[in-house]
Amino acid sequence: MRIDVLTLFPAMFVGPLDVSIVQRARTLGLLDLRIHNLRDYTRDRHKTVDDRPFGGGPGMVLKPEPLFEAVEALREPSGGTRVVLFSPAGRPFTQAMAREYAAEKHLVLICGSYEGVDERVRGALATDDVSLGDFVLTNGGLPAMVMVDAVTRLLPGALGDETSAQDESFAHGLLEYPHYTRPAEFRGMKVPEVLLSGNHAEIAKWRSEQARQRTAKQRPDLLEGSKTVNGA
Repeated sequence: MRIDVLTLFPAMFVGPLDVSIVQRARTLGLLDLRIHNLRDYTRDRHKTVDDRPFGGGPGMVLKPEPLFEAVEALREPSGGTRVVLFSPAGRPFTQAMAREYAAEKHLVLICGSYEGVDERVRGALATDDVSLGDFVLTNGGLPAMVMVDAVTRLLPGALGDETSAQDESFAHGLLEYPHYTRPAEFRGMKVPEVLLSGNHAEIAKWRSEQARQRTAKQRPDLLEGSKTVNGA
């Protein structure tokens, strides 16, 4: 998979994506990650990427020319490139979307900055408009890193144990069940007996029940969404 990131702050990406699972995927050739400075796609000597908004108002807006130039230069000639714009107005990013993107061959991620981007970028260039959540960040760099991480770990071969991604929170619409490890008792707190029993059927049943109970307590909205999808 190839991911191209367009940003005004390439230095933000040095470090977080050079370690752990993302670094492993890059080393194995599973992920071709390229970070691009948007200013490299400008044509004036000042490398101008923003301007004042028409109609007045505070802040600056990213101009359409550099973004169109960049995406058109990076886009696969044969098609199949998905162009993701990060903005507070976008669709909230979910694990289901991460799985969807992990199946793609090429993503171009546009990191918004300042007051945002010229609306023509959203309307005629981006194929997807994505938000990390109901809050505002300084720019789209952090959301891009989050998406790269979430997508990369779903690529075949990226994780040491391929079943890990199948049992995690949100994989089946529920939060993940509780985990325990040695010692079996710590400061008077004991590991549930069922996990020490060796009875895999009972363990699976306990984990399923715990996942549903945890979801009902902490994220009941996920259960409501599951009912809607299943028509219940």
